[in-house]
Amino acid sequence: MSTLLIQGGTIIDGSGNERFTGDLLVENGIIKLVSKKKITSHANRKINADGLLVTPGWVDIHTHYDGQITWDKYVTPSSWHGVSTVVMGNCGVGFAPVKKNNENFLIKLMEGVEDIPETVLAEGVDFNWETFPEYINHLNSLSRTLDFGVLVPHIPVRFFAMGVKGADFNSQPTNDEISLMKQIVSESLASGALGFSTSRTKKHTTKDGNYVSSLNAGKDELLGIFSAMKNYTNSLVEVNSDFADSDFEFIANIALKYNLPLSVLLLQVHNAPQRWNETLSKIKKFKAKGLSVNGQVGSRPIGMLMSFDGSINPFINSPTFKLINEMPSKERKENLLLNDVKLKIIADTPKDDHLDWINSLLPRCFKFEDNFNYEPKEIQNILSISRQLNKPPLEVAYDWMLEKNCERMIYHAFENYNEYNLDVVRTLLADEDTICGLGDGGAHVGYLCDSSSVTSMLKYLKSDLSDQNLSIEYLIKKQTKETAHFFGLNDRGVLLQGMKADVNLIDFDNLDVTYPSIANDLPAGGKRVIQKSKGYFKTFVSGVEVYNEFGFTENFPGRLIKGNQKS
Repeated sequence: MSTLLIQGGTIIDGSGNERFTGDLLVENGIIKLVSKKKITSHANRKINADGLLVTPGWVDIHTHYDGQITWDKYVTPSSWHGVSTVVMGNCGVGFAPVKKNNENFLIKLMEGVEDIPETVLAEGVDFNWETFPEYINHLNSLSRTLDFGVLVPHIPVRFFAMGVKGADFNSQPTNDEISLMKQIVSESLASGALGFSTSRTKKHTTKDGNYVSSLNAGKDELLGIFSAMKNYTNSLVEVNSDFADSDFEFIANIALKYNLPLSVLLLQVHNAPQRWNETLSKIKKFKAKGLSVNGQVGSRPIGMLMSFDGSINPFINSPTFKLINEMPSKERKENLLLNDVKLKIIADTPKDDHLDWINSLLPRCFKFEDNFNYEPKEIQNILSISRQLNKPPLEVAYDWMLEKNCERMIYHAFENYNEYNLDVVRTLLADEDTICGLGDGGAHVGYLCDSSSVTSMLKYLKSDLSDQNLSIEYLIKKQTKETAHFFGLNDRGVLLQGMKADVNLIDFDNLDVTYPSIANDLPAGGKRVIQKSKGYFKTFVSGVEVYNEFGFTENFPGRLIKGNQKS
C-alpha cells in the first residue's frame, strides 16, 4: 500500500472554508484523512509542509489540448501551474469524429479557430480513429502528468453527418442528418465524453476566413442533439457565443427543456462592453427557472503578446524584416539592433490590412515589463508613451521589442479591459454564478499563454485584490471544487476524506509567473509562447508527485476521465 503524509501545512481545502494548520494522509491515491490534529502514521513518505499552502490541484475546464494531448506527455503549460485536471473539446472544435481523408478539414478548423498551426497538427496528430468512441479508446491508452476529459465538439459532428455542406454556416441539416447527429452524440457520451460543446461566435472563423459552421445551427438541430443528451448524467453543454439579440435565451430554453447543465463563456468584449452584465442577468434569470447554468470567467485581460520571435508583431509584412527573420538567431538579433535596419523596417512596413489592424490595437498595447501586474494604466499604453517621447508608435514598439536581447514583449489587452482596469473581472469573479475558465491551454500558441492565469490570479491577492473581498479561500474554491463539480467531476476539487488526492504544495510568498518566452518545441519545429511558474513546491496527481521546484518527476499517473465521477 502506498501512503503519503503531508504534515503541518496551511490547508485550504477547496470548500471555501477558512484555512487551518493540519495534516493530510493519502493512501493509494485517495485522501484517507485530513485533520487539524497531528496524524500518526507509518507512511511510506512524509513531507514537512510547514510554511506551505496545501490546496487541491487546479481543475481547468477550458482548454484545447485535443491534439497536443496525443504527443505531449507533460501537457504544458498547464502542468507548470498546479493544474491536475483539464477539460478539452471546448468551443465546438476537436478531432473526432472524422471520416478518413477528411482530417485536414478539422486541422484547418482548429488552426482558424484556435490558432494552432496546420503544420504542427498535421505532423503531431496521428489520426488512428474515425468515430468518437475510437478517439476515446485512443485517449484511454495515454498516460500523462495530469487527468484529462473531453467534450464532444459540435462542428466535427456536423461535418461527419452532413458532409461538405456541414462546413457551411448557412446550411441546415435534413431530418436524417439530425438523426445521425443525435446518434453520434449519444455514442460519444456513452463512451465517456463529459458533455457537448458548440460555437456561436463570429470571432471563430476557419483558416479560409469563413464563419464556423455551427454559428447558425437552428432550433431543430439543437433540439435533436440536446434530446440525445437528456438520458445521460454527463450531459453538460458548453457554449461560446456573442450572445447578441436573443441567442442566450434560445440556447438556455433548449437546455432547460431537457434539464441539461449549461456553461457559457462570459467576458467583456470591447465592441459591446456591457453585454457581459446583460448576459449575467440572463444567467440569473434562467437559474431562477431551475436551469443549472453559469458563466466561465477569466481572472485577467485576455492578452495577446507581440514580439520579434512570436507570430504577431507590427512588422511581419516588412520585406526587410522577412529577410532578417530567416537568419540564424545570433545574426538576426545583431541586425535588428542596427539603427539603419530599424529605420528601413519601419519605412518598408506596408500600409496594409495587417498594419491597420495593429494600429487599432495600440490604445490597449503596453510594454510587458519584467514584473507586469496585468492591470496597466491607460497612461502606460504605447500611444501615451509615444507622445511623451515624441516618437511614432511603431518606433516605440520596435524599441520596446529590442529590449531583453530582442525578447521584450508587448501586451495587448483585447478583452476584459475596456476601462483600463480589472473591475469587471473582479465583479465576475465575485459572483456566485460564475466559475473560472478561459485559460485556453494549448490554443493561440503563437501569441497567448493565458493558461498561466491560474497562478497570476493568486499572485494578485498579495496586492491588487486584497481589498476586493476575494479571499484566497474563495478563489481556490472557484478554481477547484466549483469547476470540478459543475463538470460532474465529483471525486476531486476538495481535500476531504475519500476524494482523489490531487494536491498542490505552494510557497505562496514566492508564487509568481515567469516572463513569457518563445519555445520551438512543437511538432514540425512549431513555436509557441510559454510562461512557467515559481512557487509550486510540489504537485500530486492521484497521490503521485508529478512536479516539484526542480521540474517534472517523470511520473505519469494522469488518465482519461470517462464520464461523470462520483464522490
